[in-house]
Amino acid sequence: MIRALRYTVTLLGATIYYGIRMILAGLAGVPYRRGGVYDTIPRAYGNFLLRANGLSVTVAHAERLVGVQPCVYVANHQSWVDAWTVVSVLPDSVRFTPKKELMRLPLFGQALRAGKHIAIDRQHHDRAVAAIDSAEHLVRGGISAVVFPEGTRSRDGHLHEFKKGPFVLAIEAQVPVVPMWITGTREVLPRGSIMLRPGPIVLRVGEAISTSGLNYDDRDRLSGQAREAMLALAGEFSQRGETSDS
Repeated sequence: MIRALRYTVTLLGATIYYGIRMILAGLAGVPYRRGGVYDTIPRAYGNFLLRANGLSVTVAHAERLVGVQPCVYVANHQSWVDAWTVVSVLPDSVRFTPKKELMRLPLFGQALRAGKHIAIDRQHHDRAVAAIDSAEHLVRGGISAVVFPEGTRSRDGHLHEFKKGPFVLAIEAQVPVVPMWITGTREVLPRGSIMLRPGPIVLRVGEAISTSGLNYDDRDRLSGQAREAMLALAGEFSQRGETSDS
C-alpha cells in the first residue's frame, strides 16, 4: 500500500511540476536549443521518478551511444518505467513518439506537445504517415527519436511483433537505428499495476545499424535486423545471470 501511494504521489507531483514548466516554456516561446529546457526538463522528470521510487539504472555498452546521434532508438517495452529509464540516460536531444491517447491526458499531453513529441495515430494511415513526416523533420534537424516498436507494453515479457513506422522513419531520415534492451522494469512495475517495487534496471545498448542507401522497400529487413540485435542483447543478460524477460 505504501509503495502504491509513493508511486502515485511522486508521479502526480512530478507530472504537475515538470509538466507546467514545459508548458510555460512553450507558451513563452522559448526557442529550442540543444541542451535547453526541452531537453533538461524531461531528463530531470525521469531522474526524479527513478530516485524517488528507489530505482537504479545501469547502462551496459554505453560507449555505443557516442557519435551516433541523431538516430532512432528502438527498445523493448514492458512498463511505464521504460520511458523514465531511457530519457534519464540517453545523451543529447531525444523525443518520443507516444500513442495519440497519451496526448489527450490533462497536463501530460500538453507538456508532450510543448516538447515537440510527436504522437502516432496508428488507426489512421494518413495521419500516421503525416506524423512520421513530422518526426523525420525533427530527426534531420538533429533530434533523436525514441520508439518502442511493439507499440504497447508487453504483458508476458516476450518481444512481440514490430510496427513498421520506426524503421520507415530511420530510412527516410537516413539515420542509424540503435537497438536497446531494458530489463528489470517489468519486475518493478508490471503493466496494470501501481505497486512499484524498488530495484535495479539495466539498459543494454546494441551496435548502431546503418540505413545508408536503404529505401522504403528495405523497412522489413531493417526491422528484422533490429529485432535480432535486441534478442541478442536479451541473450547477453541471460548469459551474465541477469534477469531477462525474453
